[in-house]
This record gives sequence, structure tokens and C-alpha cells, in this order.
Amino acid sequence: MSWLPWPVLPKKQWPQVRYGPKRAISEDEHRQIVEREHNPERRAFYELCWLLGGSQGDIANLIAEDIDWRSQVVSYRRKKTQTVALMHFGEDVATILRGLPQAGPLFPYLCRVRASDRATEFKQRCRGLGIKGVTLHSYRYAWAERAKQCGYPERFAQEALGHNSKAVARAYARQAKVVLPPLESFEKQAQEATILPFPAAAGAAPQRRTAAQS
Repeated sequence: MSWLPWPVLPKKQWPQVRYGPKRAISEDEHRQIVEREHNPERRAFYELCWLLGGSQGDIANLIAEDIDWRSQVVSYRRKKTQTVALMHFGEDVATILRGLPQAGPLFPYLCRVRASDRATEFKQRCRGLGIKGVTLHSYRYAWAERAKQCGYPERFAQEALGHNSKAVARAYARQAKVVLPPLESFEKQAQEATILPFPAAAGAAPQRRTAAQS
């Protein structure tokens, strides 16, 4: 009835949404941020984001009860997907956790701060150091890329990141650079692994045979 000043565009005719470039934070950039951070709670928060690869909301809302010290496991339910993230931790994470509260929230201040405010504080620190193109979410990209580079099995990374789809885990690590070892080294390892000892007879010298001969 010509009530609208212009026609409504169907969904297919809307311009395609183009997101800005995303990348992982490098170890050098992370170290610069941590070394310049004087607040111990925020410094520990950035360290756990680097070591655990969790989203900023999940890490900020960790509580002491999420930590199983006997098995050295951190487990929590992701706020975004409600899937369970389960991660074993080593001595580096244990050292940080020992310096945090042993009951209740690990980050009493940051857990009460809005996600946008945590992101703004991080952006301010990056700006002061001249670091561009990274956000708190870049820690998840960094964890996935580090996992791929060192040969960490994809199914383990998938569990650690709390994803249900391998495609999502691959998307996080799509920019990882992997140095492929030579094939002959794997072939030699396989050949050595197939050499099996003969059962030694009484008084006889031990012999060796290959798997193909057995």
C-alpha cells in the first residue's frame, strides 16, 4: 500500500556479512602483556587463558571446586554451548592455581565484570604495547594452533576446547603452521617396531625374526 518509504530487501539480497580478520596471540605478545600487568588477579587470568585455551567468560568464572587436584583436572561446563570442557593440567597451571583462592571463585573481581569490560581492559593493555589484531578470544586460537603444531591429537584438542564438531576444532587451528617430518624416519621406526625375538631354545643363542617371517 506504499506505506514503506523503500522496499524491504529479501534476506538473500542483503549484503554478505564480512567479519574482520582473526588471529592467534603469539607467545611473545602474551609475555609482553603478562610482564607489564601489575594486578596479580588479572595476570593469573591471562596466564590461564594461555595455558588452558578457555574462553574469557569460562576462565573468569572458574571456581575452586572445578579443580580436581588428585587427578590434576580442570572441568567446567561452557556457558556458550553447555558442553563439558575437561582438561588435565601440568605444573605450570598448578603453580598458578596455588596462588588463587582455594574456595569459591578463582577470580573474585573478574567474575563480576561484564565480558565487554574485560575485553576493553585487555584492549587497553594491547594498545599500550602496540599490539594489534588480537582479543581475549585470540587465546583460544593460540591454544589450538599450538596443539596442532606439536602433534596433539585432534580428538584431545576437541575435548579440551569443549567442541562437539571436528570442523569447529579445525577452524580454530586453520592457520597453524606444521613442519612435516620426513617419511623415511617414520618408515624406519615402523621397520624397527616389527622386529620380534624368536623364543630361545634351551642352550641356543637368541635369534631375531621379523614380523613377516613369523
